[in-house]
Amino acid sequence: MSGSANHPNPLRSSQDRRLPRIAGPSGLVIFGVTGDLSRKKLMPAVYDLANRGLLPPGFSLVGFARRDWATQDFCDVVHDSVKQYARTPFREEVWRQLAEGMRFVPGVFDDDEAFVSLRSTIEDLDKERGTGGNFAFYLSVPPKFFPTVTRQLKKHGLADAPADSWRRAVIEKPFGHDLISAQELNQVVHDVFPPHEVFRIDHYLGKETVQNILALRFANTMFEPIWNRSFVDHVQITMAEDIGIGGRAGYYDGIGAARDVIQNHLLQLLALTAMEEPASFDADALVTEKLKVLHAVKLPADLGRHTVRGQYTAGWQGGQKVGGYLEEEGIDPASTTDTYAAMRLEVDNRRWAGVPFYLRTGKRLGRRVTEIAVVFQRAPYSPFDATDTQELGHNALVIRVQPDEGITVRFGSKVPGTQMEIRDVTMDFAYGESFTESSPEAYERLLLDVLLGDANLFPRHQEVERSWEILDPVEKYWASHGKPEPYTSGSWGPAAADDMLARDGRSWRRP
Repeated sequence: MSGSANHPNPLRSSQDRRLPRIAGPSGLVIFGVTGDLSRKKLMPAVYDLANRGLLPPGFSLVGFARRDWATQDFCDVVHDSVKQYARTPFREEVWRQLAEGMRFVPGVFDDDEAFVSLRSTIEDLDKERGTGGNFAFYLSVPPKFFPTVTRQLKKHGLADAPADSWRRAVIEKPFGHDLISAQELNQVVHDVFPPHEVFRIDHYLGKETVQNILALRFANTMFEPIWNRSFVDHVQITMAEDIGIGGRAGYYDGIGAARDVIQNHLLQLLALTAMEEPASFDADALVTEKLKVLHAVKLPADLGRHTVRGQYTAGWQGGQKVGGYLEEEGIDPASTTDTYAAMRLEVDNRRWAGVPFYLRTGKRLGRRVTEIAVVFQRAPYSPFDATDTQELGHNALVIRVQPDEGITVRFGSKVPGTQMEIRDVTMDFAYGESFTESSPEAYERLLLDVLLGDANLFPRHQEVERSWEILDPVEKYWASHGKPEPYTSGSWGPAAADDMLARDGRSWRRP
């Protein structure tokens, strides 16, 4: 055991990296435990953490949902999810220990009796499993239920931590749908839990590659000197999906790509790419630097020319004929929801003045990929003939967040032969080839951090609100100007997005 926060292990050196950080006595309550997120991500992540020995022996998992289940039914559902989706091999002894700490509480969110039952379940687990009063409440529910659940937790004394223990709230995005709703939501949640005990999950920040942006920039000396306006021509941040909206019509319609992805994932990636070196790698220092960048973000003066929204139409994808957005089940045929969004932003500070950041995201694009491309300026003077270098583009450093995590550097090299011909080549680093340890799922890392109380990878409410301040004017402009431009499924988005970059003399990277 590594010892709890109150009783550190005197034999363990803080410099020792061999022993992993293990959560102290604790439990997790999942509201909306029957949903997709819970089945495919959360429960398998809990099992994988247990399998890796990172959860305490008495760890407890409580499910809360509107089902008439007994605890055994709940265990069966978790068992099936774990077998299907867990990253690590299934081991019976790990499962048995985990299953002993599982409980199920049936009920709806405004049902007082269910919360009385939840409270007594938690008190029983404290006695039986030694959870020490430490519980995290995971709200895996539609955002409209956040206020009800948090108020019920307060009303029934579940949010009040007993002496020397903690209670935490974990909230899934979206954190509101504009600035005002985000502020209202933050007020409701902070009325019940202190801000430092509220963990807003952005699963992108749990990905190894995202954390590697910081390592790449600040643990090495070869990149930071050129990471500025003197050398960088522009930055492209892309999150492309090859799927449509699936069964999420109810959630997605009216929200759209910009609110769903740009407001959180892409602005967070922009902040990590553009921020100054933090004083340390604790949560407060990171937030300080990320907020400085977000406050320096400037929208283009002409939103018509420098923002684009699109909507996918029928086409071919992966060898299959797929329907358009307006033909999806549950979508209003007159819907103007964007399934593709792109925009040009600038970061108005000394390091980045004049360097455009192009953000784009979309569904039903050419392939699934998330990447950050830092594209450098051309050489200021070239001693070679124009014909020698016609196949030479810009140098670029590309950080691939998913699916094949790694980093690619693109630069010019002479083609073997008697001619002087220079062509682009790439050097590639892939996580899977350099490290034997496979990357944990983002949710494993984030759930463990919640139990440890480590807030490094979680956006604070100030970041959430500032991100809405950036996006709201764009959404307002779109609402009163025309409708999304159609693009064929399987393509790389609407023609207007290519035109937007072409006007700046640039083009989108083909990932």
